[in-house]
Amino acid sequence: MPVISVANPKGGAGKSTAALVVGTTLASKGATVTILDCDPNQPIAAWGKGQERPGLRVLSEISEREIISAIDAESAERQFVLVDLEGTASRMVSRALSRSDLVLIPMQASAVDAAQAARAVGLIREEEQVIRRPIPYRVMFTRTSPAIPTRAEKAIVAEMQRNGITVLSTHLNERAAFKALFAYRHTLAELDPEKVSGVPAATENANKLAGEVVGVVRQLIKGEAA
Repeated sequence: MPVISVANPKGGAGKSTAALVVGTTLASKGATVTILDCDPNQPIAAWGKGQERPGLRVLSEISEREIISAIDAESAERQFVLVDLEGTASRMVSRALSRSDLVLIPMQASAVDAAQAARAVGLIREEEQVIRRPIPYRVMFTRTSPAIPTRAEKAIVAEMQRNGITVLSTHLNERAAFKALFAYRHTLAELDPEKVSGVPAATENANKLAGEVVGVVRQLIKGEAA
């Protein structure tokens, strides 16, 4: 089933948050989901340690030698596999990209992040030459304001579109609830709205984002079938 890698050679772009939000949201809708935590800091592994949630599996401590077999084993029995990759260009990243049906490239709305997102696209293009097949990707903005987009944000989106880089229309907004996922080791559904502000809005944002990702995957599958 679909393998979705979350990659960006820049650290702090929101990869782990994006992987956790999309993965837990899909699981909350009844899908079977595995998240492979390949970030050296293991944030998602720490989040899920000692807890079991229906439909959701978190695997960690996967070496570059094991990554392909781990992806293949999980994708054979799970509806979605998300791979949270380290913030660097490495052999681990290369191998995960080679097995990906879709790559999400999280980035903040800054010139520095835009340059690194373009670098991530370059890494994907290099891997395509090695495996001789296209690797679909989408850039995804993170930590944006849920209100009106800034001029800088609009300019970066426009520049990416001019360069043929596809950007998801749904952004992962800056929300206290998304930070609270790691602080409380909860899903959005498990957070207490009396302790964490903006849970309903964060849930709506997560549902919209996961829905767009699923829509992209379905379009890609239809394209392959055609």
